[in-house]
Amino acid sequence: MRRPKSIRAAEDFGRIRLSKSFFMRDFLYSEIANIHGLTNLPEDPDLAVQAGSKLCSELLEPLQDTFGRLGIRSGYRAQAVNGLGNERYGNCASNKANQARHIWDQRSENGGMGAMATVVVPWLADRKDGGTSWTSMAWWIHDNLPYSELQFFPKLFAFNIGWHEFPKKRIASFVAPRGLLTKPGKDNHAGDHSAEYRGFPRLTRKAHPAYPARARAFIEPIERRPRLDPAKGC
Repeated sequence: MRRPKSIRAAEDFGRIRLSKSFFMRDFLYSEIANIHGLTNLPEDPDLAVQAGSKLCSELLEPLQDTFGRLGIRSGYRAQAVNGLGNERYGNCASNKANQARHIWDQRSENGGMGAMATVVVPWLADRKDGGTSWTSMAWWIHDNLPYSELQFFPKLFAFNIGWHEFPKKRIASFVAPRGLLTKPGKDNHAGDHSAEYRGFPRLTRKAHPAYPARARAFIEPIERRPRLDPAKGC
């Protein structure tokens, strides 16, 4: 699959279904790209789709099944978009550090495939003022989902959640208590942490019908596809 270079190809790429309720388009929005006129599309769409599918099916779907609809704050970032965010705004890690994280179409230094998104869980954000700590969600995910990295932020308790072939199982935060919560080798890493998230719902995985791994229309040659009828919508 080649990088989309036309409106029609970009539309078709956005229609690729990554999991039961997430599509590629859900992860392509970027304020930095919009303001600076950058294209936020992958050089290696196949790798981006493969990594994104794992992120969605293994992490985001069970989160959404359990806590309700997620808000996607940031998903895939092209190298130019991430690089500008790092150099000018200081709110993105370097391109090298974000390989197989927000830059889904590049593998990490150890050759692993991965993907990351920044999400808001409204269920959690609504409980922030009532005293619920970000650490409760962190430990819930740690005990229930095959994450690689978690990183929490002050606004709305948004957090980075990453899937990787070789998971780091590392949790850090910019919210008090700031810094590293756990990583392999720390005394608190193993065992049951359910006392940390009392009152949280149990992990839910809702049954759903099978779906195609990608939009078939995208991989058909352009000249073979019928033109879309605008009256039928997008």
